Amino acid sequence: MRIAVTYENGNVFQHFGHTETFKVYEVEDGKVVSSEIIGSDGKGHGALAGLLSGKGIDVLICGGIGGGAQSALAERGIELCAGAQGNTDEAVEAYLRGELVNTGANCDHHHSEGHSCGEHEDHGCHGGCHSGIEGKNVGKKVKAHYRGTFNDGTQFDSSYDRGEPLEFECGAGMMIRGFDAAVANMEVGEEVDIHLMPAEAYGEADPAAIFTLQLAQIPGAEAVSVGQRVYLQNQYGQPVPVLVAAKDETTITFDANHEMAGKELNFHIELVSVE
Repeated sequence: MRIAVTYENGNVFQHFGHTETFKVYEVEDGKVVSSEIIGSDGKGHGALAGLLSGKGIDVLICGGIGGGAQSALAERGIELCAGAQGNTDEAVEAYLRGELVNTGANCDHHHSEGHSCGEHEDHGCHGGCHSGIEGKNVGKKVKAHYRGTFNDGTQFDSSYDRGEPLEFECGAGMMIRGFDAAVANMEVGEEVDIHLMPAEAYGEADPAAIFTLQLAQIPGAEAVSVGQRVYLQNQYGQPVPVLVAAKDETTITFDANHEMAGKELNFHIELVSVE
C-alpha cells in the first residue's frame, strides 16, 4: 500500500489544491517501511489527482479539500481521508491503527478546517455541494482573501495571514454555503463583511453524533484524554475525526460533530480575481 499526505514542514498541508509537496509512505503488513517526499507536477485538483494515480497511490491523507477534488480522486480509485492535521507521520500511524476518520469534502468540516483526521484551517473554504446559489460569478474560478472571526472577535482563520488568496470555483460546493453566496455577486476589488448563522455555515450540532462506547471495544482508548481529537472508522472502513467528550473507567464518549457546528461565523471577504 502507498499512502500520500499533503506535506509542509513536517505537517499535513491544509489546502489540497495548492499543495507543492507530498510525503509518500510505503506500507507493508500494516507498517511503514519507507517514505519519500515528492513535488507536485501541476496545480488544481485534476492535475494532482492524476499525479497521485501515476505514482500508484492508494490512500490520500489531507486537510482541506473540495467536492471536485474528492470526485477526481474517487474516479482514480484513491481512498480519501480528509480533515487531517498535525504531524504527517502521526497521521499515517493513526490511519494504520484504524483511528483516522474521513471528513469528506470539508465543511461538513469548515475547514478541519481542525478537525481531526484532522484540523481547523480554511474555514471559509470547504463545504458540501449546494444548489440554489445564483450570481454572475457562479461557475467561474475566483480568488478571494478572507478573515474569519467568531462573534467575540476571535479570529479562527485568515488567508491574509497565509499570504495568498483562496482559489475555488464559485457555486461548486467547495465553500460553505454562506461564503459561496456572498462571493457570487461581488465585483473584483470589492470587500464585504458577512455574518453567517449555522445553517449557512457548518450546520447545527447533532445530538445523535454524540455516542458512548465501552473502552474495551476500542484498542488504545485507555491512552486518549478528554478534549483530544482522534480517528475512528465508519462502516466503510474510512477514518472519521471525533472529539473525546468524556471518559470514565469503563466507557468513553465521542462527539463526531464538526468542530464549527452550531457556531455563528463572521467573514471579511475581498474578491481578488474572477476567471
